[in-house]
Amino acid sequence: MIQKIIFATLLSFTVAIISGRFFIPYLRKLKFSQKVREDGPKTHLKKSGTPTMGGIIFVVATFLTSLIFSPWNKYLFILLAGFLGYGLIGFADDFLKVYFKRSLGLRAREKLLAQFLLAIVISWFIKSNVGTEIIVPFFKRSVDLANFYIPFAVFIIVGTVNSVNLTDGLDGLAAGVSTIVMAFFAMIALFLNDVTYGVFSASLTGGLLGFLRYNKHPAEVFMGDTGSLAIGGAVATVALLTKLPLILPVLGIIYVAEAISVILQVFSFKLFGKRIFKMSPLHHHFELSGWKEEKVVYSFWLVTLIALFVSFYSLS
Repeated sequence: MIQKIIFATLLSFTVAIISGRFFIPYLRKLKFSQKVREDGPKTHLKKSGTPTMGGIIFVVATFLTSLIFSPWNKYLFILLAGFLGYGLIGFADDFLKVYFKRSLGLRAREKLLAQFLLAIVISWFIKSNVGTEIIVPFFKRSVDLANFYIPFAVFIIVGTVNSVNLTDGLDGLAAGVSTIVMAFFAMIALFLNDVTYGVFSASLTGGLLGFLRYNKHPAEVFMGDTGSLAIGGAVATVALLTKLPLILPVLGIIYVAEAISVILQVFSFKLFGKRIFKMSPLHHHFELSGWKEEKVVYSFWLVTLIALFVSFYSLS
């Protein structure tokens, strides 16, 4: 099994590296470029014109590698449904942005409706095939959510998808954090002796590492919602299948911090007319506080790496 995980990582990495060399110039030719928010940090204005939808690079690499090394079973189907399903929602959003040359694609209610419908379907499949028990980290026990499982799972999926999306705001940030998160699940799969979960997680880890070659600062391409929503779907689905959704607030502490910063900022401004942060999501606050983009990204990677070790400790 460990050989398959290693080969899956290497093949996905290689496919992402090679495909990026051809796909990024093609995106430039099509003028599928990112429109940068004018109200964001001024240092980001120079990123205007950078190709987007680059998430297709690691989505394709992960998909092909998973099909090659993983058994074709219902669990792989569920993983790919979460990964590709949310990737397609993101693709629709990205395509509308670049086609109509605007900063917004799908309307918020359209995007959320699609996310919730897909989350309900995935949650039902997981409940039917894995059960309704989840593991409680640090307490070495599990609890059965019974009829509350589907609402809980839908919350986890939609919350994770949008949290990863919010994290994707700096060069290499979401890709680097998610590489560490998926590496954790690949290692968990080794302990579970589950080839399907291991190969899929390793494939996405390798694909993201290859994508980072082009997404690190200064980025040659952005992943877009195509990539960030696909990652969120993958993270949430594999967490639920391994019965570890409660590990996400620890392992994905950066995702959580980014999402909470936005929620707090909105509530504070609407209720009190004051902003808690200089700008949300959280990574922009650090930028506007004088941190260089690379420092923010590497610091968030380091926090996630520490969170990985804490997560293993919580399950030991």
